[in-house]
Amino acid sequence: MSLTSAMYSATSGLTAQSKALASISSNIANSSTTGFKGTVTEFTSYINKTTTVDEQVGGVIASNTRSVSRQGEIQSSATTTNMAVNGDGFFVVSDKTSSGGTYFTRNGSFSTDSNGNLVNSEGYYLYGWAVGDDGTIKAGNKTSTDSLEAINLTSIKGTPKATSTLDIEANLPSDAATGDSFTTDVELFDALGNSHSVTMTWSKTADNTWSLNASDPTSSADGTTTTGTISGFPISIAFNSDGSLASATQTDSSGTTTSVDPSAIGFSVGGWTTGASDSTVTMSLGSANSTTGLTQYASGESTAAIGDWTATGNGYEPGTLTGTTIDSSGVVRATFDNGETRAIYQIPIATFANSNGLESESGTTFTQTFESGNYQLRTAGDGKAGEIEASSLESSTVELTDEFSRMIVAQQAYSAASKVMTTAQDMLDTLISMKR
Repeated sequence: MSLTSAMYSATSGLTAQSKALASISSNIANSSTTGFKGTVTEFTSYINKTTTVDEQVGGVIASNTRSVSRQGEIQSSATTTNMAVNGDGFFVVSDKTSSGGTYFTRNGSFSTDSNGNLVNSEGYYLYGWAVGDDGTIKAGNKTSTDSLEAINLTSIKGTPKATSTLDIEANLPSDAATGDSFTTDVELFDALGNSHSVTMTWSKTADNTWSLNASDPTSSADGTTTTGTISGFPISIAFNSDGSLASATQTDSSGTTTSVDPSAIGFSVGGWTTGASDSTVTMSLGSANSTTGLTQYASGESTAAIGDWTATGNGYEPGTLTGTTIDSSGVVRATFDNGETRAIYQIPIATFANSNGLESESGTTFTQTFESGNYQLRTAGDGKAGEIEASSLESSTVELTDEFSRMIVAQQAYSAASKVMTTAQDMLDTLISMKR
């Protein structure tokens, strides 16, 4: 090998170690960057040809590769919309809220922008499947990113719910006289979210026997305007001698009396003046031969009265969004001030056959390549996709101790290559001086 070849080899060594130092510098600079995947430098011998009489050495080539598949440490975050993937998958993001490019990232530092979109620290919008009011994903073809849309939290509106179940717990006073009556009020919501009041009258008809009747609903706003017509009453209630609920019978509009399950008594309200559709309500007074609902014990008062009264319905008026939660399967749920909780989006996880083949778009954002293979959209927890951890962030995979060790090696190799250059220069000077 000639002196010039030695100098060329040393030059390639200087170039390669400079590239390694650049990689180390980038890693150290991003040691605190959320979701950052560190790069490593690989060295390959260049034109290393050996014959029986000589060896031709051309030097070295350095190439930087990023270990995208490496899992970073997951740390908790105070921001509820921050997320981390604990597995092999990636969040699907875009540079626009619609008709933008499709990218993949592990940077889950999402927060709402001024328009309510979830966007991470690099400015990419999080995409997900929209969920309908029935809790199912709206998209028909969930295998394509075309089925996704930008997740927006401010566009979510609370919806009303008509009362369909009513659970009543109370103690009817056994010390009441036959013929005594007591009234209680319950609140019902129609399908449009309007509140109505229904007065229930409890009348003792004989020992251990009561009759329950209900008035037509009135507006909760004024308490006097009749807003509908109730049917399914009266209801006869019998108690056992130990005070537990025994049975119930219901009389329809034709006067026919039927035994009914006291935990599932149906009644209806029609002709809502608010324009709402008719309501059907299943009322529970408790299970037969139990004390889970109605009981009949002495009131313990000088004047008998109904005690321990509670009436719980499942209806509510339209609410205002108060917050969101994200579970490990990626379901985003909205919570409203009326008590409603509803699934609004599901965040997909994209996986690749070779995630290390992804091309870097920015520090933590990647695009699909031929080497990575096509993406597959999965729900969190499906196979190697991994689960989503809310209120968490994935740390950079850079280990500073490793980087400092690599820096020392690169520095020493660079110094050695520079020594080759100076030595070759001295030898050339010696050769030239022989002519003088």
